[in-house]
Amino acid sequence: MASTPTESPPKQHRPRPGAAGPLGLVGSLRFVWTQLTSMRTALVLLFSLALAAIPGSLIPQRKVSPIRVDDFITQHPTLGPLYDKVGLFNVFTSPWFSAIYLLLFVSLVGCIIPRVRVYARALRAAPPPTPRNLSRLPVFTSREIEAGRQDDLLDRAADRLQRQRYRVRRQPDSISAERGYLREAGNLVFHISLLFLLLGVAIGGLTGFRGTSVVVVGQGFANSLTQYDDFSAGSAFSASDLDPFSLVVNQFDVKFETGPVQTGAARLFKARVTVTDEPGATPHDEVLEVNKPLKVGGSTVHLIGHGYAPVVTIKDADGNVAYSGPVVFLPQDGNFTSAGVIKAPDARPERLAFEGFFLPTAVVNSQGPHSVFPDAVDPALFLNAWYGPPKKETGQPENVYSLDKTGMTQLKNPAGTDVLRFVLRPGEYKELPGGKGTISFDGYQRWVKLQVGDTPGIQVSLTAIGLAVLGLCLSLFIRPRRVWVRLLTTESSRGTVVEVAGLDRADARAGLSEDVEQLAAELTGSPADASGVDDAGADDSDANGESGR
Repeated sequence: MASTPTESPPKQHRPRPGAAGPLGLVGSLRFVWTQLTSMRTALVLLFSLALAAIPGSLIPQRKVSPIRVDDFITQHPTLGPLYDKVGLFNVFTSPWFSAIYLLLFVSLVGCIIPRVRVYARALRAAPPPTPRNLSRLPVFTSREIEAGRQDDLLDRAADRLQRQRYRVRRQPDSISAERGYLREAGNLVFHISLLFLLLGVAIGGLTGFRGTSVVVVGQGFANSLTQYDDFSAGSAFSASDLDPFSLVVNQFDVKFETGPVQTGAARLFKARVTVTDEPGATPHDEVLEVNKPLKVGGSTVHLIGHGYAPVVTIKDADGNVAYSGPVVFLPQDGNFTSAGVIKAPDARPERLAFEGFFLPTAVVNSQGPHSVFPDAVDPALFLNAWYGPPKKETGQPENVYSLDKTGMTQLKNPAGTDVLRFVLRPGEYKELPGGKGTISFDGYQRWVKLQVGDTPGIQVSLTAIGLAVLGLCLSLFIRPRRVWVRLLTTESSRGTVVEVAGLDRADARAGLSEDVEQLAAELTGSPADASGVDDAGADDSDANGESGR
């Protein structure tokens, strides 16, 4: 009878000796934290943050220029919506940019805390003991002294090294000294300053704001959202954070160079304004100049531009004044050839509009009409005209510097062959063909462009930058150095041998040989001779006092 073979038990897989088991949740978290807080990761995140900021400077941002964003989406029907979905029109507030920013912040914190602990222990620790073989150090010298002169040699060595700001450790037959602890302090200050710099930028980006407004001389500005031509603010900003001040631009003084050298160069820009810090406060006069801003509450007011605003009066076909006042024209070149649009939507029975150029010093030649000097020496207004049916008001904002010609017709000369183009000098007027109305050029005024902003974290950022520079200087110019002095009594010598050795721990050994030789000479009373210093190199383990103790 055949025997039934017995089934062998299944093999049990045993882990190889030394093989690591599963990390588990705690181990996985510790591994992730270790990787995140490594210096390599911090550098990668810093580089990633720089790359992530590039689209913010190349692609229009919605908070800075919403009109340009809308134009971009219209002109690029495929890329526009895609950019919008991934947040390229709001780079600096997008989730992915914020994630890189926060990870970099956490990584720097994780890098700094262990280094602070190590540095704190190093400050409390004594200098390392004297190595067994000083001759293996990078800089070494030895000298013989007569018997009896070595009694106070170590005391004198300790006193001299302490006067040179060394920390000294006294041993029975030797002295070990170390200095340069501020080098690592400089490194820590630099990295901590980066943290505060990131913090200051984050505070400014979340709660700061910046806006610009064009104010015609003689008119005023109130610090409210409706008064700004463009406005950008952080996600934590609220309209109630605006300081309730107002100002009136009373006068704007401007001068240009009229001599043969640098003709037309700016020589003076000065705005005289009356500021009211808050409703009910006493107004006070101030002077606003380029690079000399005004500080009103927590806001800073800068003068960043100026130009011309021709004053016109438009009468419609019924003889009623449809518009009267200054119109801001924008400079197109250094001689203030300025382009602009004049709109009279209330003209009846048809609305009117004009577009053209204001030339402060008008010249017409082969280049066409243009200005040859930035000051108003011979001002002229070059215009063409449009008309159309009254437009239904929708409440939608409209760009005051461009003309929407939808539904409008350009006026032509009475003969009907050419487009109507005309020139007006101050005090002149033009009757439009077909009895459409008239336009008169009454003169001109100047306007100034004001920039109002508040960056709450700017002081933190500037302080951090200053401390970062200080820390970088400390880490670059302070040399961590160790010096040892040992007394040896040998049978072959009539006295005692003094060994002096030094080690620069920053790979900057300039001057170390001279310092070691000078110390040996002072201790032994013999003249210094740098040629007697051994500068052949050393074993790093012995140089740091780790071997042969």
